[in-house]
Amino acid sequence: MAFAPPRNMDGPKLQTKMSTWTPLNHQLMNDKVFEERRALLGKWFDKWTDGQRRRILVDLLERCSPSQQKFCAKQLQDRVPTEALDFTTRLPRVLSLYIFSFLDPRSLCRCAQVSWYWKYLSELDQLWMLKCLRFGWYINFSPTPFEQGIWKKHYIEMVKELHVTRPKVHTYHL
Repeated sequence: MAFAPPRNMDGPKLQTKMSTWTPLNHQLMNDKVFEERRALLGKWFDKWTDGQRRRILVDLLERCSPSQQKFCAKQLQDRVPTEALDFTTRLPRVLSLYIFSFLDPRSLCRCAQVSWYWKYLSELDQLWMLKCLRFGWYINFSPTPFEQGIWKKHYIEMVKELHVTRPKVHTYHL
C-alpha cells in the first residue's frame, strides 16, 4: 500500500492517528510530514479564488485558541497598519513642502481640508509666493513674521481681479 507507514523492524511500531499516517511519536518524521503538507496547502491556496481563500481563513480562525487569534491579529497589524500614515508627519517639513510645491492652487486648497497640519503646510507663504511670482504678481510691502498667508490672499485677490471664469462647454446637437 502506497500510503502505509514504514515499518520499523528494530523498535516499536510507530503510533499513528486515523487513516492518514501522521507519526505522533517520531519528531523528525512528524516535522517532515508537516512541512510536506504545509507546502501542499500553500500550492492549493495559491490556486483558490479570493472567496475560497476567505472561507478557509474564517474556518481556520474559528479553530484557533484565543492566544492563536491574538498571534494572527499581531501578524496582521505588523503587515497592514490599522491607521494610514501621514507622510507629511514622517518626512522633514522641507520635503513635504517640496512635494506640495508641485500642486496647482486648487489642489493646495483641497489639501487644506485634509487635516490641520496639511492646512498649515498648504497655506505657507513659501508655496504661494512661488505661484504668485510665476505670474509676476508681487506684494508692495514686507510682511512681518506674524503675518501668515499673505501670498495666498494675494494670489486669490489677483485671480479675482482677472475675472477668470471657466470656459463654456458647448454642446452640439446632430
